Amino acid sequence: MKVIVSGCAGFIGAKVCELLLERGDLVFGLDNMSDAYDVRLKHHRLETLRKLEKFSFFECDISDNSRLLSVCEEIKSLCEGGRIDCVINLAARAGVRQSIENPWIYYSTNVTGTLNLLEFCRSEGVGKFVLASTSSVYGENEIPFREDMKTDYQLSQYASSKKSAEGLCSVYNSLYGIDISVLRYFTVYGPAGRPDMSVFRFIKWINEGEEIVILGDGEQKRDFTYVDDIAAGTVLAIRNLGFEVINLGSATSVSLNEIISVIERRTGKKAKVTCSAPHPSDIRVTLASIGKAKRILDWEPCFDVETGIENSLRWYNANKALVRSIEV
Repeated sequence: MKVIVSGCAGFIGAKVCELLLERGDLVFGLDNMSDAYDVRLKHHRLETLRKLEKFSFFECDISDNSRLLSVCEEIKSLCEGGRIDCVINLAARAGVRQSIENPWIYYSTNVTGTLNLLEFCRSEGVGKFVLASTSSVYGENEIPFREDMKTDYQLSQYASSKKSAEGLCSVYNSLYGIDISVLRYFTVYGPAGRPDMSVFRFIKWINEGEEIVILGDGEQKRDFTYVDDIAAGTVLAIRNLGFEVINLGSATSVSLNEIISVIERRTGKKAKVTCSAPHPSDIRVTLASIGKAKRILDWEPCFDVETGIENSLRWYNANKALVRSIEV
């Protein structure tokens, strides 16, 4: 297949590209290399991808439609028959709290960017589109979160922007028949993860003897899902499904305090923890119902938290100089 992957230098995007390349696909990666977090991590991931055959990189912001269309024309010229089979949109402004400070850029990337890619698919007859969405769209809801639940009450601009992108996908499936899979990811972690996420920060701070400040009491729980599992589910979702919204999660909820304990056991170091007031945008508990993913994708997670953190620590130890320089 010939696949465009936006957000290819991102945490999940890089792993998805790796899996696509392993199975022999021709992959065209787009990324604007933004400074939403320390860009050195994005360059680190991109360096790995550039070594792989059948991968091409284009620096591009999907919210800039003229630039996007120019890049897509170049990509088409590299494809036999000038046709793209699938677009996987993993480009996003992520992060709940940051979206409250600058909601405009979240809507520009997550909504306008998605619209631009969908319009490209419509105009060029691309038959498959995959959108990375988020468990944050559920807000405070009954657990486990199911795909048929109402998602009308988001708690952040980030979640709202992702819900808007989901709505656009529904429209483009209904009007133009584009086969679309909307994947709701649950708290993704793993090697070379995002430095604004708890697992990356906890590993860095515990190893370097820095204080951990938790907003809340640490008993808030997340469905921590290992990046390899998320990437595998994303690749499986390329199949023709019509229009489907699918949870990808571990189906296990773990508290922040438990995550810290696992890292302490694995490193033999004691965390310095301070708790402060909880943030109003934080959901108390997330937990995925993954029956639908098992049924229609034949997917289920393979990595538990212990193994995932062990792998993350192994990557940290192999890349200490890089991680110590990363701003979190």
